Amino acid sequence: MRAILGILVFTAVLWLLSTSRKSVAWRTILGALGLQFVMAFLVLKVPFIRAGFRWVAETFVQVIGYTWKGTDFLLGRFSDGQVGPYLENFAFRILATIVFFSALSSLLHHLGLLSFFIRGFAWVMRHTLRLTGRESLSVAGNVFLGQTESPLLIRPYLDRMSRSELMLVMTGGMATIAGSVFAAYVGILGGTDPETQAYFATHLLTASLISAPAAVAAAKLMVPETEPQVAGDAKIVKSNASNFLEAITIGTRDGLSLAANVGVMLLVFTAFVYMFNDLLGWVGGWTGANDFLAANSAFQTLSMECILGYVGAPIAWLVGVASEDIVAVGQLLGEKTVINEFYAYETLGKLKEGMSDRSVLIATYILCGFANFASIGIQVGGIGVLAPSRRGELAQLGFKALVAGTTACLLTACVISIMHP
Repeated sequence: MRAILGILVFTAVLWLLSTSRKSVAWRTILGALGLQFVMAFLVLKVPFIRAGFRWVAETFVQVIGYTWKGTDFLLGRFSDGQVGPYLENFAFRILATIVFFSALSSLLHHLGLLSFFIRGFAWVMRHTLRLTGRESLSVAGNVFLGQTESPLLIRPYLDRMSRSELMLVMTGGMATIAGSVFAAYVGILGGTDPETQAYFATHLLTASLISAPAAVAAAKLMVPETEPQVAGDAKIVKSNASNFLEAITIGTRDGLSLAANVGVMLLVFTAFVYMFNDLLGWVGGWTGANDFLAANSAFQTLSMECILGYVGAPIAWLVGVASEDIVAVGQLLGEKTVINEFYAYETLGKLKEGMSDRSVLIATYILCGFANFASIGIQVGGIGVLAPSRRGELAQLGFKALVAGTTACLLTACVISIMHP
């Protein structure tokens, strides 16, 4: 029941933040929320569809294994044979997986296989939620591609899109994850056990899928459509690779850039977290907060994790997380928003042994999106290159898209909470 209350509260908050409450298309909003429940029911409760998703997840796990074979061949062990297990797992497994899946996504797009699935899902979104062709393509693309890759599919239309459509493009990117990092999160949460990997792969795939209609609801609540809509289909921009080898090369290059960015960002943010925690610990010792926390909470000192945990705990409670885990999940939500989802999934991988299975499942859905402060800059820069004339509007919509994308992930988590009482 808490999750139902959560859906109502989150929807009300978005409506209160709306730029034009009178213009909200409630048919689209309710249709998007209803589509979430239908999709979640089909994927999680209908045996043959659930089995199909499980097969896709197991295929992903098998492909991850191919990546590890490649890293073993190329890197093996350092000459002294003293590579630590954590370094080997993250640097040579997780980051290498990002590179491989980026190349695979580029190849599938070039061959037209990715475009086939995107067009199919876009057709469903367009005809059930009354979206324009370019909106539906963008939202569907975000299920498979990243927040700067998906807009490439509709590049010719970006300059002519309405403000509401642009908001949906940004929110869709914030509310979902890319295939290139999907496999990395499976590795972080599932470790080396194929069964556990397949479990998390199934739910991460489901999360990205059913967060798409949630992104529609959140975006259209905050920035409703007030301009005449353009009817008709939109065509997907084809891959600019001349052949499949060039497609793999382009994907590998982009994946390498992404992996380097992820590794360096995690290094820097982890260092800053430790620095801030030292400062907060000193403040806690001076004010007596450390003693109070040690005696009355799971935290020994005042820290960033402690602050984020208690700030995010009420939101975790609304989603339906078990009372004993709301501070931990609140911490994860805070880390995802302030730092990034990669850092938060790393933390979840460490905390999940002390949490209930249901809380871990809900947290997996809450974190499954690119909604963080850094993504505002990524989108303004990335989409701004594709549509320079809209860069000002992108900057204005950045924080709204962050709020909408975060709320979309929370709505998805509420749906899963209801499905898994």
